Amino acid sequence: MRHLYLIAVIFVLLGSCRQTTGPDLKPEKKNTLTANDLLDRIKGGWAGQVIGCTYGGPTEFSFPGTMIQDYQSIPWDSTRIAWYFDNSPGLYDDIYMDLTFMEVMEKEGIDAPAASHARAFAHAPYPLWHANQAARYNILNGIMPPESGSWMNNPHAEDIDFQIEADFAGLMSPGMPNGASDICDRVGHIMNYGDGWYGGVYMAAMYSLAFLSQDIEYVVEEGLKSIPGESNFHKCIQDVISQYRKNPDDWKAAWFAVERTWAADIGCPDGVFRPFNIDARVNAAYVIIGLLYGKGDFARTLDISTRCGQDSDCNPASAGGILGTMIGYSKIPAVWLDPLKPIENKPFSYTALSLNKVYETGYKQALEMIRRQGGKVDGDIIHLPDQPIRPVKLEVNFPGLAPTARKYIGINLETQCEIAFDGTGFILTGQPARTGYSNTDPFVFQVEMMLDNGPAETFTMPVDYLTRRLEVAWKYNLEPGRHTLRLKVLNPKAGESIRINDLITYRKI
Repeated sequence: MRHLYLIAVIFVLLGSCRQTTGPDLKPEKKNTLTANDLLDRIKGGWAGQVIGCTYGGPTEFSFPGTMIQDYQSIPWDSTRIAWYFDNSPGLYDDIYMDLTFMEVMEKEGIDAPAASHARAFAHAPYPLWHANQAARYNILNGIMPPESGSWMNNPHAEDIDFQIEADFAGLMSPGMPNGASDICDRVGHIMNYGDGWYGGVYMAAMYSLAFLSQDIEYVVEEGLKSIPGESNFHKCIQDVISQYRKNPDDWKAAWFAVERTWAADIGCPDGVFRPFNIDARVNAAYVIIGLLYGKGDFARTLDISTRCGQDSDCNPASAGGILGTMIGYSKIPAVWLDPLKPIENKPFSYTALSLNKVYETGYKQALEMIRRQGGKVDGDIIHLPDQPIRPVKLEVNFPGLAPTARKYIGINLETQCEIAFDGTGFILTGQPARTGYSNTDPFVFQVEMMLDNGPAETFTMPVDYLTRRLEVAWKYNLEPGRHTLRLKVLNPKAGESIRINDLITYRKI
């Protein structure tokens, strides 16, 4: 009998050593919250986002294609948030972009259609960049979602834009990742598609799951179930998780693994053949590196996700927001939380909402989502519905395309020009030269484009910075071979021109 006793002891010991997460193992989930705990988690998510954005602000895109070394200090003090809030309010585009969509839901209800969000976003007074600005131009010129975010109409479809704007969807969907995905479908396709859209879906899912579990590994892995396994986004994040499993104490090894396999940008004209990378996939990997290797320590999580480089304010904002949701506002260390308090009653730029108002609005919207998704609010006790995660649909950007060359053109288009190239696609970068213009000049260039002997197409190039077209022209899925692009300004203005910079060409693979 003694050998049976020893076998039993061994099984008990092995059971106690099992990992808390994995494909068949789930940590204990908490589907019931008090009203105070729910509010504390929502506040923690918003607070963590603002804190992380501020911490990484000074290094944003100062380290493309490289990490921020340990010997380089990243400053933090009690006045930092207040200083940025007053002197560099554009840093918080991560937040005030979210608030645009929250405000639409306040006016029209949480089922507000994509068109309402698109119109509010397109006509907002703040400046935009990358996928957001491309989408704004599309919407103002009659291309509505989801086509406004499609890679055929938006070369920035895989950029980080919706990834940094989806926090609200997760924070108003506590424990309901599928509900968060439904919101992301309506809002995220305004500006992104495919892997670019998946970045927002994944962040929102992790925010949602952070209400259920204190286990970071569980939240990271379970949230990934919302993304189709065939997608490159899923594969990239899975590579980070696998690297963490192999070596949970060396975040730099995970960084190098991401750089080695996933750093080549295909779509974004600012990143093709350059170290600059605003791709959602890569920057999401940096968020996950911060969360996993930070191991629940707030300072270490922010620091690692910042030191991964590239979009180093948005990435710690996402990591800080997810971790802040998990631990709650009341448990964010004072060294990080106290600098936030002086600005909590101040409205963010371009909006009437302060953080304190956002906490209140977010809590109200979360209660409504809980009731709609099958949960129950019983006085002070809130029962969250159980939602097994379903993956969203598979979307692929730039299928079978690879960049072949980036050539500097360097001409000023005053009346007409002709450019020849070889390949199956192209992007022509440039913008109005602005000699004698201000950023708000109402003049709009009318341009005719003809490719080979095909029909002429016309498009506009506003001088106004808020409504600008980011690239001069682009086309994909052309027949392989030699092509001729002809551009003609239909309303030339003496002494003014459109600056044409680079020609990026593609081939079929």
